[in-house]
Amino acid sequence: MNTYCGALFVLVAMVASAQANIPWGQTFSGTKLTYYDDAGYGACGTQINAASQNLVAISHQWYTSANPNVDPFCTNNVCVRVTYNGKSITVPVKDKCPSCSKTHLDLSKTAFQQFAPTSVGVLQGATYSFVKC
Repeated sequence: MNTYCGALFVLVAMVASAQANIPWGQTFSGTKLTYYDDAGYGACGTQINAASQNLVAISHQWYTSANPNVDPFCTNNVCVRVTYNGKSITVPVKDKCPSCSKTHLDLSKTAFQQFAPTSVGVLQGATYSFVKC
């Protein structure tokens, strides 16, 4: 195998492995929803404003790369489909929640408000799955 083919094989294997870490379409239930309204750079290295944009911060436990900017959740156009009380929204993964477990999503303020007023603070019993944006 020449060097070009070998490098291409390694690249394809790395992409397949990175996408394999994402449990596409698997439903997670019993999820806690909270919200945040920070602005600045999210864990994926892009500017965010959680007070005015629909997005989600997922648990630090999902990330597999030391540098989240290159983590599969930041580089594979990943969204989260969240369902609560019969209503569903789909929001892009743009940030990491350092205090969240895998059954806890930290929605942006505007995303959370699609389910309940922020005065509620915490919602219990949602479901979610990872989908392509």
